[in-house]
Amino acid sequence: MSALLYRLGRRAALRPLIPLLSWLLVIGAVVALLATQTPSISTSLTLDDAPAQQVLDDVSEALPEAGGTQGTLVFQATDGGRVDTPGRADAIGRALDAAAGSGLVLDRDARLLDQRADVESTVRDSVEARVADDVRLRIEELIDAVDGGLPVDGPGAQGDQAAQLAPRIAAISTTGRDLLAAPDEELISGASDLFADAEQLQADLSRAGMDLGALPVPEDGMSDPAAAVESAAATGTADALGRLDSLLRGPSPRGTELATSDGTRPSVLVSDDGTSAIASVQLGKQVSDLPAGSLDDMLASLDTVVADEGLTVAASSSLQPLEPPIGGHEAIGLAIAAVVLVLTLGSLVLAGLPILLALAGVFIGVGGAYALSANFEMTTSTPALGLMLGLAVGIDYALFIVHKQRSLQVRFGLDTIESTAHAVATAGGAVLFAGATVVIALLGLLTLGMGFVSTMAVTAAITVVLAVALALTALPALLGLLGRSRGRAAAQHQAPPEPRHGRSHFGRAAQRWITATTARPTLTIVLVVLALGALAVPASQMQLGMPSGAVSAPGSEQRTTYDAVSDALGEGANAPLIVALTPTDPDAVDQDRLEAWQAELADHEGAANVTLMGSSEDGSLVLYTVVPGAGPTDADTADLVHAVRSSEIADVEEVGVTGLTAINIDLSESLRRAVPVYLSLVALLSLVVLLLVFRSLVVPLAATGGFLLSIGATLGLVVTAFGNPDFTWLVGVDRAGPVLSFLPIMATGILYGLAMDYQVFLGTSIREVYIHGGSAREAVVEGFHHASRVVVAAAVIMVSVFAGFVLSDDAMIRQFGFALSIGILIDAFLIRMTLIPAVLHLAGDHAWWLPRWLDRILPELDLEGTRLEVGPAPAEARTASPTPPPPRERLIG
Repeated sequence: MSALLYRLGRRAALRPLIPLLSWLLVIGAVVALLATQTPSISTSLTLDDAPAQQVLDDVSEALPEAGGTQGTLVFQATDGGRVDTPGRADAIGRALDAAAGSGLVLDRDARLLDQRADVESTVRDSVEARVADDVRLRIEELIDAVDGGLPVDGPGAQGDQAAQLAPRIAAISTTGRDLLAAPDEELISGASDLFADAEQLQADLSRAGMDLGALPVPEDGMSDPAAAVESAAATGTADALGRLDSLLRGPSPRGTELATSDGTRPSVLVSDDGTSAIASVQLGKQVSDLPAGSLDDMLASLDTVVADEGLTVAASSSLQPLEPPIGGHEAIGLAIAAVVLVLTLGSLVLAGLPILLALAGVFIGVGGAYALSANFEMTTSTPALGLMLGLAVGIDYALFIVHKQRSLQVRFGLDTIESTAHAVATAGGAVLFAGATVVIALLGLLTLGMGFVSTMAVTAAITVVLAVALALTALPALLGLLGRSRGRAAAQHQAPPEPRHGRSHFGRAAQRWITATTARPTLTIVLVVLALGALAVPASQMQLGMPSGAVSAPGSEQRTTYDAVSDALGEGANAPLIVALTPTDPDAVDQDRLEAWQAELADHEGAANVTLMGSSEDGSLVLYTVVPGAGPTDADTADLVHAVRSSEIADVEEVGVTGLTAINIDLSESLRRAVPVYLSLVALLSLVVLLLVFRSLVVPLAATGGFLLSIGATLGLVVTAFGNPDFTWLVGVDRAGPVLSFLPIMATGILYGLAMDYQVFLGTSIREVYIHGGSAREAVVEGFHHASRVVVAAAVIMVSVFAGFVLSDDAMIRQFGFALSIGILIDAFLIRMTLIPAVLHLAGDHAWWLPRWLDRILPELDLEGTRLEVGPAPAEARTASPTPPPPRERLIG
């Protein structure tokens, strides 16, 4: 491998335009993609086989209108006063009308008014049908009574009167028959006149002494059927609407509906103190499916509408436009990295190369993934994670090669081309191996089968591959170009001789460090293990979850909305659960059954309120909203989800729970179960990889055990900093919360790969000294001297880059930045530069023992290019060196 890399580095240095133009073409292609493609950021994290996700898919299929993003708008007064005054209430109403008019938001108040109108219509139709049946019966009896005619066997006068009354009787009969054939509404309105005519006919006949018998008359209260319908409809509608309101508001509602001059707004609830109005809104689509900028424009228009009345509007996190949480904080880490590079390399030009290549790799990897994001599930954290990792490894990998090239020029007097080729063959081999290890660890996350985790892992892996590729091709091309353009004098100027390692300030510090570490190796090992073990203890109490608005930055819209909803409606209102019931007999679903199901759900411990959300047209799916008593990341809410899922409800075939809160709970539990499995996989991979590299049993065991200690301590510190209210000030947050659900598993993969970087560079340096005749203990000291400077610089750069993201306002990125920065700090300085040297010093020659049978079957890897030999350079090509190497000296360190 070293010979191949040597040829690659030499060719790039001799013909720099070919690789540089190739990379420029790649950058141009990414620019074209960004200009022509429409990026798509996912609104939420999904897990295909999670119970909540499966229920959500069923709900979206049965009720497509329920598939849009749901969120909350909070209206508050700038003066802290009431928001339900007439002027302000009307302004809120106009704002919601404007939102509905934008076409993005469903008009929930209009839908509720339509629903109430449907109830009124249904009740009236029912009452009319019942009254019409009774009226028809009475009309039929009346027709039968009058169709027999009047008796004519009385006095002559009666006969004359009978002849006079006969037309009236015939008219009643004809009118009755016409009404029987008429629609219910016409029947009821005409029946009043018919019954009045019949009553008057009965009276006239009685005065004339004639008798048709007692003519049929309506029952009490039905003499005026139209009035009876109005009375019964009003009573029935009031009862039905009361029951509907009970279903829609639940048995334990909080807040008061907003009253405007146009009527009440059921979708807007005012807090008891009147300082907040909370509007529940639903988009017609998912946020990621909306036209670019449309959500921003809509929210801005709401601000404009309410501003004149002294109101502000804040949107919940689900309604925020989706943008990668990348700000200017990354520049702080880059600035620190630049300072470290200048101090390490002694040249502004050389210091700029690693940063330039890192930025190029990040632009290609993250920019390309962002441009193509419409084709896969990308969350807002994916670009930030790719940027974070791409910058760190891009700078470090280039630093290793540049530092090696500079060292070769100073120590061996090699010219630019040869020093670059040998640097790529030696340090480049370690870079290639380290990068491959990071990529393998990241791609191992694909075994989890989680779409968003796979996207994050692949994106991060691609940025690492690009960092390695740029370091092995573009970097030697730039080094060759610089050497050619500046000539020998410039090359010597940019790589001036440096003092012997032991005589520099850093060398003396490194000497004191390694001396103290190995003076009492057993004590060093015990102290490191105890210290990291103590730091790891809080990890046993780690609570996983997705950060909610509760831990957003104070003053942010997400935080304002969360706190206002919690104060007005209870913290559980920020964590609504959607419960989907599948009835055993959809045709039998009526209001009584809906009320019974609501009562059963409300009986669950931890349920603060239960409201009817809706049902499918065929009644095969009934949805309720269950409001927990606790917040979205509280353990009681998770218990409620499990309790509802496992409950048995009368006349219900299946009970499902979904919603953002339930999906996040399922996601966290799945990831919690995956952590031990993935950690075991990484540990096994570490043992195999290190066995191949170092051909030793002690080194893989010590290095892997050290990594497990460092990841445990890292997670323990994350729990302490973000989950313990007494220590949240360490990371600049004012409220404790859960650990990001996918952080442990992602951090494990990333930190493992990065830990192997330092293990390879330090370990191979120590091994080289040992192979070339040094004693085991001398090899620890000498190898540490050779590699410590660049490893410390690389670790400081990584810590600085990652720590810059701790300043982000995004809770997820802040946790990632802290975990990775503290993880590198622990692993590089306490494990690789303290524990490992102590273990190797204590083990002595046993550290490099390997059974013969195993030695024979293991392939030999030449990471540091030990087979490449460098003889003394010609006098005219040799730079000054304080200690010229002897002939045929091999490259060490």
